[in-house]
Amino acid sequence: MTGALKKPLFFERMSTGDKIFQICVYIYLLIAFLIVIFPIMFIVSSSFSTVEAVFAGRVYLLPVGFNIDAYLAVFTSKNLMTGFRNSIIYTVGGTITSIVVTTMLAYPLSKKDLVGRNAVTAFYAFTLLFGGGLIPTYLNIQRLGLINNRLVMIIPMGVSVIHMAIMRTYFTSNIPADLYEAAQLDGCRDVMFLFKVVIPLSGPIFAVLCLYNAVGSWNSFFFPMIYLNDKEKWPLQVFLREILILAQGDSDMSRAVGDDRFRFGMRDVIKFSVIVVSSAPMMIIYPFIQKYFVKGVMIGAIKG
Repeated sequence: MTGALKKPLFFERMSTGDKIFQICVYIYLLIAFLIVIFPIMFIVSSSFSTVEAVFAGRVYLLPVGFNIDAYLAVFTSKNLMTGFRNSIIYTVGGTITSIVVTTMLAYPLSKKDLVGRNAVTAFYAFTLLFGGGLIPTYLNIQRLGLINNRLVMIIPMGVSVIHMAIMRTYFTSNIPADLYEAAQLDGCRDVMFLFKVVIPLSGPIFAVLCLYNAVGSWNSFFFPMIYLNDKEKWPLQVFLREILILAQGDSDMSRAVGDDRFRFGMRDVIKFSVIVVSSAPMMIIYPFIQKYFVKGVMIGAIKG
């Protein structure tokens, strides 16, 4: 419409103090972004660069001399592929187990009329403040027969009190009591109400907790390093530790790139490629869950 005044932009409507604050926020976010993105770019670029460029320190943000020999060495390594398979098994199995057990705990505790609800909640909260420590935990797992057993990566991770509290809060604040009463009038029992109503309405919190559990299981290395003795059962992160910290490769890698080349320089490039391969699955999964992430965390953290 001719002569109509244009609406001022949001930034133009702010006071001088708000503008300064907003600018400071954007500057801080930019600096934080650069601090986070530079190591990622450096690792990815180094993994695709030549050995000479990495050894000479000529790699910064972009690859210098495209080279995929390190990735060929990684994917021909029997140990790393075994670790990759084991990590997938532990991550999927641990996540499913944790979500099922957490739901079974959180749903009853979300009922305000549950007898002993506060006592049970206090019991679980007590475990957050006091723990037996490493040695009693090891002895307990040993008596359960889980030493060097794949289930040690799944069963002990089945309960997280923090996750249970988050899910219980989500159920309490987002599933109205009136909805449950209406379902009862229609003859709906607790189990059916859980599967037919609660779970379909709780997609965001399930997505968030799945991501939490998956990242925790995928990145776990200390737990399997203590309880798994057989290399065939090691997850990827333990093999990654051997390569990065102990500087140990394997015969498959040496044959793939040549013994001399592996010894003099190629090992460093392989380290970068292993980091990329081990981090890629979680980076691929995250964008699909991101839309639920903020909503699930914020709603689950409003009330305690």
